[in-house]
This record gives sequence, structure tokens and C-alpha cells, in this order.
Amino acid sequence: MACEMFSRAVCRLPLLSAALAAIMLVAFASLRAQTAAPPIPPTNSTVVELRIDGEIEPILADYLVREIEQANSEHAGLVLITINTPGGLDSSMREIIQSILRSPVPVVTYVYPTGSRAASAGFFILLSADVAAMSPGTETGAASPLIEIGGSPVQIDDTLRKKIVNDATAYLRSYTSKRDRNPELASTAVTDAKAFSDKEALEGKLVEIVTASKADLLAQLNGRTITRFDGTKLTLALPHPVVEARGMTGREKFLSRIVQPDVFFILLIIGVLGLYVEFTHPGAFAPGVFGAIALLLALYAMHMLPINLAGLLLIACAFVLFVLEAKFPTHGVLGVGGVISMVLGALFLIKSPMTGMGVSLWTALAVVIPFAIIVIILMRLVLRSRTWKVSTGREELVGEVGEVREPVGSSEAMGSVFVHGELWRAAVGAGEKIPAGARVRVKKVKGLTLEVEPLESR
Repeated sequence: MACEMFSRAVCRLPLLSAALAAIMLVAFASLRAQTAAPPIPPTNSTVVELRIDGEIEPILADYLVREIEQANSEHAGLVLITINTPGGLDSSMREIIQSILRSPVPVVTYVYPTGSRAASAGFFILLSADVAAMSPGTETGAASPLIEIGGSPVQIDDTLRKKIVNDATAYLRSYTSKRDRNPELASTAVTDAKAFSDKEALEGKLVEIVTASKADLLAQLNGRTITRFDGTKLTLALPHPVVEARGMTGREKFLSRIVQPDVFFILLIIGVLGLYVEFTHPGAFAPGVFGAIALLLALYAMHMLPINLAGLLLIACAFVLFVLEAKFPTHGVLGVGGVISMVLGALFLIKSPMTGMGVSLWTALAVVIPFAIIVIILMRLVLRSRTWKVSTGREELVGEVGEVREPVGSSEAMGSVFVHGELWRAAVGAGEKIPAGARVRVKKVKGLTLEVEPLESR
């Protein structure tokens, strides 16, 4: 029996060996196929469309970063960002670019529609995507770092300028070279402030596609092999793309208006003026309520924007000068100084070396001049009111004229006078005597007694 079991085991050995060999062969072939095969293109044909329209600021950056992350979590086939911007804040620009570079889902940037531009910070964002495209009749570039005041460029130290330019060009080269674009030509937009038409950008290998419509752009992208930021190749599969446009939420639209430099400055001034009116005229309530709301919104925007401390100090100095102008007769010298100080403070208030984004000169003048007039007039009214005669209570009797009904002074302890239709006890200074029927003027009010003097004494 033992021999029979042994013979069966010997018979099964070739079968087991053949099975093991087959399993190993299949596993080896599968591993080799996985190693050699290119990345599988996304099967999802959903195209998430995002929009940059206007200045690039923190709320816009939050919107784009959130939606790109959402597209990644949904495994969308493509993220399409249309661009029409004059530029914006350096910090917000870098947040957007970092999100694009990290995105597992391919990102396409598209200067659209015709007549749009991707200037300054928009140029950096355009070149950061997997595919860059432009519409006919659009432009890009002009990304030279600058600092502007009221829309006019300001000369800065040459060393500081070189530092800013070198930092910007190095950042631009760091990702354009990995996108198979022309880093040398792209750098001229920073160093020489060069701008490019759609044709020049295409010929200079700054963008890959020029087309007039989004539908044609998606058609050209279908089946196109792109190089990702990590160097891997990916073939886009968009046979029947479903475009899903995602805009800002209502909250983001509201907040994006608040962080605009002009709006922020107006809110700041309205807030300060409202609280000032409430403090100088207690009980009005409305100015204090609206001023507090405006000031809180301005503080929120201040948290989001790159605020220059020198600008805030100049605005505070201007407010002090307006108050002093109302208090001292300087013939407008302090008032004019306050206007100049506040205008300069407004122009210096927002600072970003990548763009001239800041409070415009005309907005500053339109806000500062009325603010100065209102503050000076209100302060003068407050100071003048301190010299006004009190018109209520017992104090209103001071200076009033009355008639003596009982003699006042001398041997009489106290007389009486008739003032304001009322009979009051009256007293005079030592050694004085006023007979009945004489007319007197009230000098002081002491409790229920009036100190009077003869009307003829003035």
C-alpha cells in the first residue's frame, strides 16, 4: 500500500511542476507588461472649466485651488482655465501655479476670448499648465516686476530691482523648461517687459495651440500626448468631452470685491469716518453701525492683502492733521498736509513687486478730499459747541434778564427775582443792594438761588 501511495505521488509531480511553471510565466508576463506600458489615459471625459477674469487676488486663488483639488478628487479628464487678466498679486499667483504643477489631472490654460490678455502674473500662470493655448487676437507677456503708485511706475534701488527680476526669471525658468517651452524667450517678458501676440507666442514655443473656440481646442487635445511636470508622457482621451463650468460661489464673489484695493480703501475710510461721527455725535447710532461693519470688512481685506505699514501710518497722520486743522487757525496748511499725507498713504497701502495692483490715484483723491472736508467741519462744530450757551436745565438761566420783586442785598437776607416766568430767590455780592423793580442779569445758579447783578453794571 505504501508503494501504491508513493507511485501516485510520483505521478502527480509533473502536473504540479507544470502548474507552477505556468503560474510563474503568467506573473512574469504581467509584470513586464505593467513595466513597459505607458500611463493609461484618463477615461473620464469631464472637462472642468475655471475662469480667471480680472485681477489675481487671494479669493480668486482660493477658488482655483479648491476647484482643481475637487477635479482631482472626482478624477476629471481635464481642467481648462480661461484667462483674461492684467495681472495681480505675486503671492496669489504662486498659490495658483503650485496647484497647477501638483495636479494629477492635466491642466490647460487658454487666453480667451478674442481681445483678452494674460499679462504680468497671468503670463506666469499661462506657461505653468500642461498645455498653453491662446485665441487669435490675444496677447501675453509684459511680466516685468514693478512697483507703481497711482498707476505710475516708481524708480527703486537698482540692487533691489535686480533681486526681484532674478527671482522672477528663476521661478519662470524652473517650470517652463520642464514643459518643453522656450525659457529664454519667456524670460524676456520679465527682463525686458516684452509682450507677445498669439502668433509670436506660438512661433516662439511659448504656447502649443492657437484656436478661436473651446470646442476646437478640445478637439485638438483629443489623442494628444503631453509631457507632465514629472516627465511622464500622457495621452489625452477626450472623444466626447463634457464641459462643466464652475464659477465662484456667491460668498467668493462678494469677498473678491472686498479685497480689490480701491474697495478696501473706501471701506477703510467709511469705517473710520462712521466711528468718528458716532464718537463726536453720540446717539446717532446709524453712522456707528455702518462704520463698524465697513471697518470689519476692511480688516478682513487687510488680512488677505499685502499691506504696507507706511501707508497705514500716513493715513493715521492725515487724520490727526485734519483734527488739528479744525482746532487751530492754520489757514488750511494742516488740512492740505493731511490731504497729501492720506493720498500718499492710499497709494502706498498695497504693495506687490510683481504687479502695480494698488489703490488708484483718482480713487484716492475722490475719497480723501470729501473725507477731509467732513472731518474738519465736524470737528469745528464740536469745538464750537463747547462755547455755546446751554439751552436746557438751570444753566440756561445764566445771562438771562429778570426783575427784582423783593429788594436784594444789604439788610435783607435774600430777595426774589422774576425770571423766565418763575420767581427765584436771589442774592448779590457783599456790599451790594438792588431795590425792587430794578432789572438784573443772572450771573450764577447755586441750587435754587440765583446770583444776580444790576443790568446797568455791564
